[in-house]
Amino acid sequence: MRQIVLDTETTGIDPAKGHRIIEIGCVELMERRLTGRNYHVYINPEREVEADAITIHGITNEFLVDKPKFAEIADEFFAFIKGAELVIHNAAFDVGFMDAEFARLKPLRKTADHCGVVDSLAIARARHPGQKNSLDALCKRYGVDNSNRELHGALLDAEILADVYLLLTGGQTALSLDASAESGGGASGIRRLSPDREPLPVVRASVAECDAHKEFMSLLEKQAGKTVWGKLRSAE
Repeated sequence: MRQIVLDTETTGIDPAKGHRIIEIGCVELMERRLTGRNYHVYINPEREVEADAITIHGITNEFLVDKPKFAEIADEFFAFIKGAELVIHNAAFDVGFMDAEFARLKPLRKTADHCGVVDSLAIARARHPGQKNSLDALCKRYGVDNSNRELHGALLDAEILADVYLLLTGGQTALSLDASAESGGGASGIRRLSPDREPLPVVRASVAECDAHKEFMSLLEKQAGKTVWGKLRSAE
């Protein structure tokens, strides 16, 4: 499975009022493993960034003046996310902005028509009802280092969310049951052995090893009382 952990920064909170995307950050996962392939871009929104928004992400109008417009990066961005499952914290917000941006262009593209969408906020609320489930709160809960996150930034937040999402939805992510070490933890590559194969050797304890075991168990029962092993032996 190819997943893209995605975050955006914007000029304000409502695309219906003409607010635009100013930053996109994406982190790629394949079979729940970070691939090191990212997508990151700043965008000239062709309008003013609201002061309240600047206090959140620190991206100023002056900084964005020479950045590309969304129309200039739309094709490469769409190519990066197409066919993937998008993992987004509070997905309705980001997808709403993405759809508003795509709606200004031709051909008309709608995110959900080309990508799956997973809302990590909804997952967190289901798993931790009645608790704070902001990205910062989840970092604290799962021990994810967000010490570099003084301001919101799309790529940094996507990288942090990738760590949080993997912990939120599975915990261990490095164990692979696949025949290929590069497969990323799936079980699809398990190799089944032929029933005609040679039987596995059975290695039995020697007489000396059995005697040593009995001596140890006898000593253990003198110190701790009847052991589970002793009860099983008595029941035979």
